[in-house]
Amino acid sequence: MKSVGMSLYTADSLKSELNDRGWRLTPQRETILSIFQNLARGKHLSAEDLYNLLESESDRKISLSTIYRTLKLMARMGILRELELAEGHKHYELNQPYPYHHHHLLCVRCNKTIEFKNDSILKMGSNTAKKEGYHLLDCQLTIHAVCPTCQRSLMPI
Repeated sequence: MKSVGMSLYTADSLKSELNDRGWRLTPQRETILSIFQNLARGKHLSAEDLYNLLESESDRKISLSTIYRTLKLMARMGILRELELAEGHKHYELNQPYPYHHHHLLCVRCNKTIEFKNDSILKMGSNTAKKEGYHLLDCQLTIHAVCPTCQRSLMPI
């Protein structure tokens, strides 16, 4: 299976796409892209997480409002995946092409998140988008459930 419309961004490709849309690759946008590119696999960041990470590095401070705007922009462009996890605020991760594309199984009690792959979900999303004339940016499934540990804690003693 091919990349299905998703691609890995470099600073140059991001600059080119932003320029095509009449925007600039600001140092802040480049810094945020770099952080997500170097993030460990399976790690998701909220806007606040990213802000705190940048605050801890004295030479790379970016305002929280700029972070929110940049995350939204990069999600609309398909660079980042916007995740609705159980903690009440959005998290983001790099939108990586197949074979790194994955989905999430989330415990609604303890927020434990497991990433899993399922090619049929991506294929179905790709086929549906293509059939309707859409360009696929992302296809994600989040399953909300209760993990075995939390299930045991719900049982009467």
